Amino acid sequence: MLRRYVDALPDGRALDIATGTGRNAVFLADRGYRVDALDCSRVGLEITRERAAERNAADRLELVQTDVPSHAFPTGTYDLVTISFYRAIDRFSDIKESLNEGGVLFVEHHLRSNHPVESGPSGDRYRFTANELLRSALDLTVLEYREGIETRTDGRKATTARVVARKTTGSRQSYPTVGELSSSE
Repeated sequence: MLRRYVDALPDGRALDIATGTGRNAVFLADRGYRVDALDCSRVGLEITRERAAERNAADRLELVQTDVPSHAFPTGTYDLVTISFYRAIDRFSDIKESLNEGGVLFVEHHLRSNHPVESGPSGDRYRFTANELLRSALDLTVLEYREGIETRTDGRKATTARVVARKTTGSRQSYPTVGELSSSE
């Protein structure tokens, strides 16, 4: 889903938390970002490295093997932070502090739901409750927030929450045109 938003996001340095096999990290590096990709899995990071090399983007990617719960996030370093399908809400304070002024946080994750879902954690422990992700981003300027059921590219149904929020201050803000945030994939 990051593809839908990338044209409206600030350029520069990005952090992809719990990168897995690097889908977002490689995509961003390919788009010109300098990306720090964090994950605890050496195997996942090697796959990320291979994917980046295939796209000639390896020189824009820094792979960091670390455990997110204990990682020391640097303050005021990133223009974009992405977290896809990893529940890092207990680290959000530090993660938001790692954003530069004007930097954007993009988070998507699974939701608890009464609807039958075919994707994501089997239990509710690692899923967000209704509006939990939104509440965690209210100290930022929320540019977009969505909760709902979506059909994945493999046809499976998933309940997800997504927030795109910018670290800014002041009572007057600038906002991208809604079409810029909802452009086609």
